[in-house]
Formats: sequence, C-alpha cells, structure tokens
Amino acid sequence: MLNYIIRRTLLMIPTLAIISILVFIIIQLPPGDIITSRLQELQAEGQEVSEEQIAALRARYNLNDPLVIQYFKWISGFIQGDFGYSVMYGQSVNNLIWDRLGFTLLITSTATFLTWLVALPIGIYSALRQYSLLDYVATLAAFVGLATPNFLLALVLMFLGYEWFGIAVGGLFSPEYADAPWSWAKIVDLLGHLWIPAIVIGTAGMAATMRVMRANLLDEMGKPYVTTALAKGLNPMRLVLKYPLRIAINPFISTIGWMLPALIAGEVITSVVLDLPTTGPLLLESLMNQDMYLAGSFLLMLSVLTVLGTLISDILLAVADPRIQYE
Repeated sequence: MLNYIIRRTLLMIPTLAIISILVFIIIQLPPGDIITSRLQELQAEGQEVSEEQIAALRARYNLNDPLVIQYFKWISGFIQGDFGYSVMYGQSVNNLIWDRLGFTLLITSTATFLTWLVALPIGIYSALRQYSLLDYVATLAAFVGLATPNFLLALVLMFLGYEWFGIAVGGLFSPEYADAPWSWAKIVDLLGHLWIPAIVIGTAGMAATMRVMRANLLDEMGKPYVTTALAKGLNPMRLVLKYPLRIAINPFISTIGWMLPALIAGEVITSVVLDLPTTGPLLLESLMNQDMYLAGSFLLMLSVLTVLGTLISDILLAVADPRIQYE
C-alpha cells in the first residue's frame, strides 16, 4: 500500500502539470482578454481611456508577453501560493477566494452531512424491507428529488419562507447582521438561514444516494454467501453490517474524488438564486469576464482537489474492502 501511495503521489506531478497547461489554454481560447472586456464596460459607461492607459494595463498584467511566458509566470506564482491579481475586482485573487471559501465549505459540508445522515439509513431500510410502505414512499421521494432542479426548489423555498414565516431567506444573514461584527446573535442568524441552501444543495444528492444504496445492498443480499450465512443462523443485522453493507458502501467512498472539488465550487446556480456569498458565483463571473488569474486559479485548484480526492478514495476503498489489493 505504501508503494502504491508513493507511486500515485509522484504521478500527480505530471498529471497536474498537463492539467495546468490545458486550463491555461482553455481560458485563453475566447477572443480578447480581461482588458478588452473592461474597456468595453468603460466605453459603455461613456468613459474614455487613452492608448497610454491601455498599454500600461496590458503591461501590468503581462498580456504583452508571449503565451508561454504568461503561463510560466502564472504557474510559478500559483506554486508559491500567489494566485495573481483580479482585474475585475481590483484585488488579490487570494483575498477573493479565502473570503468566500469559509461560507462555501460550511454550506456544502452541511449539505453533504445531511445527505449521508438521511439517505444512507433510508436506503438500507428500503433494501432490508423491500416493497414495504416506507420503501414505496422513499422511492417516490427519491424520484421527485432527482426530477426537481435545485434552482427551482430554491425559488419554491424562498416563496414559502416569505409567505408562511414572513422571512427573507436569500443570503446567509438578515439585513441587520450582514455587515455586523461576529457575535452569538449573528451565529444564530446564520444557522437560521443555513438550512435552506443545505436542503436545496443536498436534495439531488440525497435522492441519488438513497437509490444507489438500496440497489447495491439488494444486489449483495441476493448473493449465495448471504443465503448461506442466514441458513446457518447468523444474526441478520450483524450479517448485514459486517459484510453486505461494507461492500455496498464502496460507491460512496469512491465519490470522494469529486466531492472535494464540489465542496469548493458549490452549486453555482443555487448560489446565484439564493444570493449566497460562495465561491461558485465568483468562478462563473470570472469565466464570463475572462479574468485569467481568477478563473485559472479556481479551475486549477479544483483539479488539484479532484486528483487528491481520487487518491484518498482509493486508499479508503482498500481499507473498507479487504478484497481490494493494490500491490
């Protein structure tokens, strides 16, 4: 296992190098650049910008350099922890990302915890009590959850929250706490607003997790070794927890590879609808405005988390399932 981890860690270096080149090429593909987009905005507002100012801006952000030089300047800064400067926001990319990262992790972690807390027990019960009333109810709820877009559910909850409770559920804080310093009252207000984005973001994952858990466990329960163990008088609950469940849970462990980047990117459309101060809308705006440093840093960060998450999931799979050997 140790040799496998070392090999995979070393392979991450060329993998991420290739990904960084692809990310840089992709963000350079649209015509123009961030300076062009910014100039168009200023001209639309009736402001005139001289040729000297344009040349100074392009020189400041290394846009006059060849693409190879631009890439090496960008990637060398990223490796050193300097993600560059956002022209769109007029500040360091590091500040923009870290300011929103905490709220992003809080919302998506809560949604993930809620998904596993609700979906796994219901999925297990549905498999063990197939065709029972709760199994039918859970199946119907799962199909509805999978068929309902997150942004539509967000709009419905916003409407119900305002009509039934008289509260504005957009954002993470009430207006009086938005710019207030942190206090116990502000934390309570945050928790009061947190449940809606957590439910909205976790609904689709909850429905899918429930169905996958039920299908996997049913498949394992029908295998000969389970029938033999039950015939020999082994306690059914102990049998399920020790063998079929450990195998049926493998797909959820393997999803850690995409769960880590999802924690950072969040649900972009849901965040826009609910006006959440997360990193998702920031990534969307940076791509739309061709903000090279901001968009590139986001995409490369998500790539690093995907590769790292895949390694973690492979290690956990080997620990959870003794049949898996990487030697």
